[in-house]
Amino acid sequence: MQGIFETVFDIIYLSTVITLGIIMIRKGGQIRQYLLFGIMAVTLGAGDAFHLVPRSYALLTTGLQDYTAALGIGKLITSITMTFFYVLLYHVWCERYKTAGRKGLTLTVYLLAAVRILLIAFPQNDWTSVNPPLSWAILRNIPFAALGILVIVLFQRSVKEHGDHAFRNMGLTIILSFAFYVPVVLFADTIPWTGILMIPKTMAYVWTVWIGFSDMRRTLAASGTSNPARAAR
Repeated sequence: MQGIFETVFDIIYLSTVITLGIIMIRKGGQIRQYLLFGIMAVTLGAGDAFHLVPRSYALLTTGLQDYTAALGIGKLITSITMTFFYVLLYHVWCERYKTAGRKGLTLTVYLLAAVRILLIAFPQNDWTSVNPPLSWAILRNIPFAALGILVIVLFQRSVKEHGDHAFRNMGLTIILSFAFYVPVVLFADTIPWTGILMIPKTMAYVWTVWIGFSDMRRTLAASGTSNPARAAR
């Protein structure tokens, strides 16, 4: 039953975010913030697929214990793509609120992302092990959490300053994603049921993508879909 439920959920999730991303790239691609949002959504779905597809296959066949290496490598890839997800989201913020010249801030974002990816690459993570070390899971998520907090603060401030009703919940979606993700990192090995929190965490990311998609539709409807470049002015 778990395998069927997770597989159906994962298919809906992956197909939804990737489809929305492709639509944003195709229809809103002439507007940079929507192009970035579309790439971000496709990156999210494609990256998560590396973990979710082998997980579903394992649950529907002989069990997770027989696919430890594949699942571990999938987690590694997903960890990297999620880092790119937040870098792209930062650039969505830059484009939406026209924050040119923030070189120090951009350098900080890139530095946090680079440190995160570097930590992910260390062999001490033991990605293909049945029981990878918790200490390294915590360590590699420190710069990731810092990156997420930074993006949350940027969106929250800009939404308030600009009265941006369309993006008013963007910060909340990121807060929720981390709120559901942290217990899984800390307790999934000792308290297996915490893994169910990945479902609301995933829904928070769908909400993030939907905010951008909905805003693109409103923008194009207001400017005329035949000439999306007008919406950028």
